Amino acid sequence: MPDHSPALFRTTLLAAMLGAALLVLSACGESSRLPEGAGTGAQPSLPAPSQRLLPTVNIAEAKGWPAGRKPVPVAGTQVSAFAGDLQHPRWLYVLPNGDVLVAESNAPPKGEGMEGGIKGWFARRMMAKAGSGAPSANRITLLRDADGDGLAETRSIFIADLNSPFGMVLVGSDLYVATTDAVLRFGYAEGVTTLSGPGSKLLDLPGGPLNHHWTKNLIASRDGRRLYASVGSNSNVGENGMDLEKDRAAIWEIDRTTGKHRVFATGLRNPNGMAWEPSTGALWTVVNERDEIGNDLVPDYLTSVKDGGFYGWPYSYYGPHVDTRVDPPRPDLVAKAIKPDYALGSHVAPLGLALAEGSSISGAFLNGMYVGLHGSWNRTPRSGYKVVFVPFANGQPNGKPMDVLTGFIDDADDKAMGRPVGVVVDRRGGLLVADDVGNTVWRVSGSP
Repeated sequence: MPDHSPALFRTTLLAAMLGAALLVLSACGESSRLPEGAGTGAQPSLPAPSQRLLPTVNIAEAKGWPAGRKPVPVAGTQVSAFAGDLQHPRWLYVLPNGDVLVAESNAPPKGEGMEGGIKGWFARRMMAKAGSGAPSANRITLLRDADGDGLAETRSIFIADLNSPFGMVLVGSDLYVATTDAVLRFGYAEGVTTLSGPGSKLLDLPGGPLNHHWTKNLIASRDGRRLYASVGSNSNVGENGMDLEKDRAAIWEIDRTTGKHRVFATGLRNPNGMAWEPSTGALWTVVNERDEIGNDLVPDYLTSVKDGGFYGWPYSYYGPHVDTRVDPPRPDLVAKAIKPDYALGSHVAPLGLALAEGSSISGAFLNGMYVGLHGSWNRTPRSGYKVVFVPFANGQPNGKPMDVLTGFIDDADDKAMGRPVGVVVDRRGGLLVADDVGNTVWRVSGSP
């Protein structure tokens, strides 16, 4: 029987009142003081930290796409739905024959006692409002556009019963999938529409029971001998204890045949998308930086990743800028912290990253990288909620980010119709964008 005791009622009422108070007070937080664009590029403006009792909370409530609506593409291009009616599509991968794999995934359940209390209740409310509260579908779906018209005519469940899958990469006949706590290997043959069996575990990745940043991405080295896995931190700035951060906030290098691994680079709070820059051969990644020190701090970023490099988290940001919240401090690590190459703006939440190589979008979009900005939850005005292009020259970013796909926020009611996540260029040169609120994969292409 349900418990209708007065004590339970008082507890529930108190939680609701505190939650409402937090929403109201947080919404009254400070606003950005930087001009638009000042927090982007190779030399972003970094104002003084601003700590408040309650951080800014400015969530775009998720509602999905009304009939007939879709994102707005950059001039000279068009956008269409490659596939719809998906369940929280997060990540994309294009197979050599043109089939598209989409990870339909969400955060795994927290362990018992993890992120409980009022703070945990408030965090769950925020996730639900932002469109991330549903249970994970835990599958990879195959989409096939056989006639090349930019619409997937067929779909099939490619792999089922995974644990919050995310990154995918094919090397030869081996398909590797990064779930939230492991890298799995599956046998693949070109043209198959479903895989059977659980696959074999290559190695474990840091997972639960807390598993704060749960997404794990994969990319293979150019020669196919190694895999690189992104592993986010277990906290904002180490507040859960650095013992829970072992081998996290890092990119791992993995021998793809044996599963032996080493930490390739550290101090990366929450790395996600990865790509190889072709002229230099360097690995690049996008990183979600820390929260709760102001609307304009800290810029999320795109950076090359050096073997053995340390990028500051949690002790400092953008090189030598010390985060005084972290105790004990580590001046020895701050002294060697590497400054990221390129700021994308504060709280934009970059997730997807794709090289423009092979894209049909011409003009200024020929040389550089596409970035999917999932969008802020703690900034006024909001930032992100779009796909941008970062131009490159001589192997380095060169110029301000340019909008490619916008219009994810409905101006009429200020709600999110969609939120971009993974981005990838398909075999015919279209830019595919996973939209986990709109439950759609969009396709941006050159003029008809």
